[in-house]
Amino acid sequence: MISILARILLLFTVLGIAPLNAHEMRPAVATLTSGPDTLELVIDFNLEAALAGISGEHEDTSDAPEADLYDTLRALPPQELEDMLREADMRFVQLDVGDTSVAFTVQSAAIPPVGNLEVARDSVITLVAPAPTATSAQMSWIADGGPAIIVVDGPDGEPVHQEFLNAGATSAAFDLTGAERQGLWPVLVNYGVHGFEHIIPKGLDHILFVVGLFLLAARVRPLLAQITAFTAAHTVTLALGTIGVINLPASVVEPLIALSITYVCVENIFAHKMHWWRPVVVFLFGLLHGLGFAGVLGDVGLNGEHFFASLIAFNVGVEIGQLTVIALCFLAVGIWFRNKSWYRAAIVIPGSVIIGAIGFYWFLERTVLA
Repeated sequence: MISILARILLLFTVLGIAPLNAHEMRPAVATLTSGPDTLELVIDFNLEAALAGISGEHEDTSDAPEADLYDTLRALPPQELEDMLREADMRFVQLDVGDTSVAFTVQSAAIPPVGNLEVARDSVITLVAPAPTATSAQMSWIADGGPAIIVVDGPDGEPVHQEFLNAGATSAAFDLTGAERQGLWPVLVNYGVHGFEHIIPKGLDHILFVVGLFLLAARVRPLLAQITAFTAAHTVTLALGTIGVINLPASVVEPLIALSITYVCVENIFAHKMHWWRPVVVFLFGLLHGLGFAGVLGDVGLNGEHFFASLIAFNVGVEIGQLTVIALCFLAVGIWFRNKSWYRAAIVIPGSVIIGAIGFYWFLERTVLA
């Protein structure tokens, strides 16, 4: 038992000490428009991360082996970066139309001047290619520098296809002419998967919060009360934050999310059972976590034609991720050890101390150490 617990806590500790927000990787936005004679692909993204070859597996550029090169590129003036872009002859996407792979060339690059080196600059490059005769296409995002949102505009300027792609992933098929618009089911699957991935493996802070809830009440009824309160709260603020009714900056939300982890763990240490106010407090913290989810969904963007469906699918994916965390907690320790006399002393208190310390470290990192 101690060996299992030690391994779990070691994993949380190793993952938890990594910085989360110093140079966060944001998704690129690649918009494809089909004209009578030309395909135009406009990519709004972090050009330096792509030129440095930072893999999409890194959510923070400072974690990548290419971090020093990336920092050097960020200090270069726009013209030097554009020259490097053209000399590199990079492929950002692979667009397959019928049996043919389209070859794009760089038409222009809009790169901001060097500014605050603590803030990534977003560059916009325009790629062009001759319009193909076939109309059924698929796009693969193959650029370094993180994931992308691909948007395919129809003749009326309205998106006919929108999808979130991790590096190396390929989209569902779409019609370049816009004659056939994106169906509901692919949207639900795409946003549901992204919601799940935001918890597992990307949402370590949310994972630790849920584990903290589990530690105090490793039984179905009290745990269900907490999870229901948490779900109801973050669903409300996820929706309100996404549509712009509530808008708090990440610099406020993220430190408070870190403190919420510490709070539940401190309560775990001093409370021998779940009191009536615990679901109320969890509800309030859920409001904060919902704003964090909304920030992520704001980066990804909602599908315009299926706006509410994509919002609901993302939230369902988040819920499935959270329930998976709880199920793993039950499988790891809950069903085996929760009735043991030493459960609280050997699992609840040490686990809460370590997770609470990680939360407090994140709070410091996101405020005084930022």
